[in-house]
Amino acid sequence: MKLDYLHLAEVKQFRRSLHLDGLTDGINLFVGPNESGKSTLVDAIRAAFFERYKSGSVDYLQPWGDSSGAPEVEIAFDWQGERWVLNKRFLNKPRCDLKVGNEHFSDTDAEDKLAGLFGYQFAGKGASRPEVQGIPGLLWVQQGTIQEIRGPVGYAGDQLQSALGTSLGEVAASAGDELTDTLEKQRGQWLTRTGKPTGDYKTAIDASEFGRSALADLDAQITGYHAQVDELGRLREQRRTIDQPQPWQAERALAGDAQNHLSEVRGWQSEQRLDEGKLKTFERSQELCRQQIQGFDADAKRFAKRAATKAKAHEEVGNFEARLPQVEARLTQANTAYVEASAAATQARQQAGRARLQADHDALKANLVTSGKTLKQAHELQKALGGLHEQRQASAIDEKALAKLKRHRAKLDELAIRRESLATRVQFDLLSDKSLTIGTESVTGKGERLLLETTELAIPKVGILRLQPGGTDIAELVRDQERVQAQHDGLLVQLGIATLAEGEQRVTANKNIAGQIEREAARLEGMVPQGVDTLSLQCDSDAARLQGLAGKLEQLPEALPDAGDEAMAEAALATAQTKLKAAEQAATELKQALAMAKQELTRASEEWEQLNNELESPEHKARIKSANDQLTNLNAEAASLQDAIVARQQQIDAAQPQVLQQDVERHTRSAEAMERAAIERRQAIDRLEATLETLGAQGLDEKRDTLQQEVEASERRRDELARRTAALNLLLSLLKDKRQALTRQLQAPLQKHLDHYLKLLFPHASLTVDENLMPQMLTRRPTEGTENGDVENLSYGTREQMGLISRLAYADLLREAGKPTLIILDDALVHSDADRLAQMKRILFDAATRHQVLLFSCHPDNWRDLGVAARDLQTLKAATA
Repeated sequence: MKLDYLHLAEVKQFRRSLHLDGLTDGINLFVGPNESGKSTLVDAIRAAFFERYKSGSVDYLQPWGDSSGAPEVEIAFDWQGERWVLNKRFLNKPRCDLKVGNEHFSDTDAEDKLAGLFGYQFAGKGASRPEVQGIPGLLWVQQGTIQEIRGPVGYAGDQLQSALGTSLGEVAASAGDELTDTLEKQRGQWLTRTGKPTGDYKTAIDASEFGRSALADLDAQITGYHAQVDELGRLREQRRTIDQPQPWQAERALAGDAQNHLSEVRGWQSEQRLDEGKLKTFERSQELCRQQIQGFDADAKRFAKRAATKAKAHEEVGNFEARLPQVEARLTQANTAYVEASAAATQARQQAGRARLQADHDALKANLVTSGKTLKQAHELQKALGGLHEQRQASAIDEKALAKLKRHRAKLDELAIRRESLATRVQFDLLSDKSLTIGTESVTGKGERLLLETTELAIPKVGILRLQPGGTDIAELVRDQERVQAQHDGLLVQLGIATLAEGEQRVTANKNIAGQIEREAARLEGMVPQGVDTLSLQCDSDAARLQGLAGKLEQLPEALPDAGDEAMAEAALATAQTKLKAAEQAATELKQALAMAKQELTRASEEWEQLNNELESPEHKARIKSANDQLTNLNAEAASLQDAIVARQQQIDAAQPQVLQQDVERHTRSAEAMERAAIERRQAIDRLEATLETLGAQGLDEKRDTLQQEVEASERRRDELARRTAALNLLLSLLKDKRQALTRQLQAPLQKHLDHYLKLLFPHASLTVDENLMPQMLTRRPTEGTENGDVENLSYGTREQMGLISRLAYADLLREAGKPTLIILDDALVHSDADRLAQMKRILFDAATRHQVLLFSCHPDNWRDLGVAARDLQTLKAATA
């Protein structure tokens, strides 16, 4: 079967007609983004075949925004050498026409003819449903349903079995299956479909397991009873041999002895701490005595040091008094030299000042002559600049108003052009002796007039023509032109010019004068940067200064020919001053040092005498003797106390107080532990006696014998039922193996096509089908072992791939049986990764050598290497529009 063309009109978004032709035998790829119409095409094809032309449930096909539209679909295809053309219209004036070669079928006959050809049925009522769509429902895959295979295969089961040439129902209705059903019912009394025990068999298993568990619990109770009897005997023996002598009393006595001895040692330790405190007090007193004796020794050393200081001060006073006459003589000589140098420097300064004043007078006089010339030139240039400013002021024009005038001129030109374009043109070419009247004007010869308002055209001996210009804007245009002309003329008067060109010339001339002013001003600024007025004031100031300098020169004494150099005189004066200062400083320092030496001698003498009186006093000598006697007594008492402390410490160490403390704790804890153990043994004996008395009254051995018999009976019943279920399983297995062998013979053609496609995706893999031709188990053999998986439990992407492979295999099976096949895929394989998608493209390309495939996708990049050119639905819609 080959679809030739598809024509739509008033279907969903295709409000106008859409015609798809040139469909090829193999793959036809249609691409476009979401909402571009791919699913609409698929819906139209399905509706043309599956829906009754009179059905009211296809309102979803109506054109968007038009509830009165009549969706129409026309499909042409070739089958077994004949041309089939189906035309179906829905909702508004519905009809159905089918042409097969030279035959023509209408309405219900046409629909039944198609259903018989393709192997589907019409719904008895309402819209078409998947369960009646048969083979097309299997091969025409809607968006997002390619992974769903069980339902479509079940709905097409009869047609598929017919293609195999044998009905599997015959096998299912055989006498062997009746026996199988009987055995299944018998086994169902004792086993579930999954092989788990049920009914009497499960009851027997549960009873035997419960009995064994109860028997094990009873055995554990008996064993525990015997163990408790043994434990009671052991505890009674320990009570007789250990607890009756009461060993904890002896331990408490030992703990009391150790505590008494420890108390005595604690008394020794208290005495030891008191004596150690006394010893520390003696040691502090000894240190104070030693410090006092050391202070006496320091006083003697301090006396000797003060005597040496006194002698040194007396020697320094003599040295300073010997140097004083020489220093005073040098001071007198330096003072005389300074007076002579000061007089010479004054005379040299007066002569140098006169020379500088004369030089300033001569330089100022020459500068005044130069400044006068510059001032004269500046006044001339300033006068010229004033004239230029007057010229500029006279030629000045308002440039903003001129720009506004220019805009009005442009607006007038634009209005004139628009006027000419809107006005009615009257062109005339009159004979030499003829004339006519246009409005109030009489014209002759050849010419043209523009009419902006209703005008009468008078033709002699003919009559009058009234010409009315077209357009409603011409009157407004004339008013705009008059308004802009009035503003234009007003600006000319305001600016004092006759034309726009005259105003622009004045602007240019004004700019030239401004440039000349700028150049002359720059020249004036270069000549007198400080300004003409400032230069004039400077000249007046220099003249006054010159006069003042001349007066000063007249007051100075005449120049002396033998006057010395000012710099040399100043240097000699500075040298004399330095020597005078040095002599004065030396004299002052010597006098200060002499005074300080005398003060130091006085102070040292007083300190020596004071310390001497203190050391020679009887009180001081008595303090020295008392300190030495006290230190001797303290040394003796401290030595005696130290010997007593050492002897007592030896006594304490020999007693070992820490060991005595540990003995007290050890004997006390031992007594408590022994007594507590005796109490616990007595309590345990009481508990065991009560427990054993209770257990002995229960008759455990008799209960065990009875339970043992019950368990053995339930186990015999369990084993009997297990043998029966095993026999039934074996018999059913043999029957099913025989039936499966027969089924495989019937499934061989379909399995051949499945294996053909599967090896292109998974080499060495197999896909089994059940007796109803459903894909069942996928078996793969990767590098590590074998993988088995039910098709419905595979990943979403793999289920998509298995769904497409199964459909292609069914299509091959139907083609061999002489049935028409058309494969429609709407956005298939969207969950396949890149590697799997590449393999599936190989599978699709292979299937396309035997079937026509319509593939719709919104992912054109995924199908670029499919080997066919894609047809863009948006481009097709644009071409139709």
